[in-house]
Amino acid sequence: MTNTAPRRHVAVMPCRWGASRFPGKPLARLGDKPLLWHVYQRCLEAKRLDGIVVATDDERIEAAASN
Repeated sequence: MTNTAPRRHVAVMPCRWGASRFPGKPLARLGDKPLLWHVYQRCLEAKRLDGIVVATDDERIEAAASN
């Protein structure tokens, strides 16, 4: 028996606060929005993604992603 269910594809956006080269990068402003917003918008444009998850270790990034 073969599985004929379509595959699901989920993007995982790693958003760390404490990166050594650019701490806080996901919340850095690009125009009037944080960088993580811009990456999220590009993921929404992907035709084969069924979902997007923001993986973070920081409450500030979690709060920004929830808005």
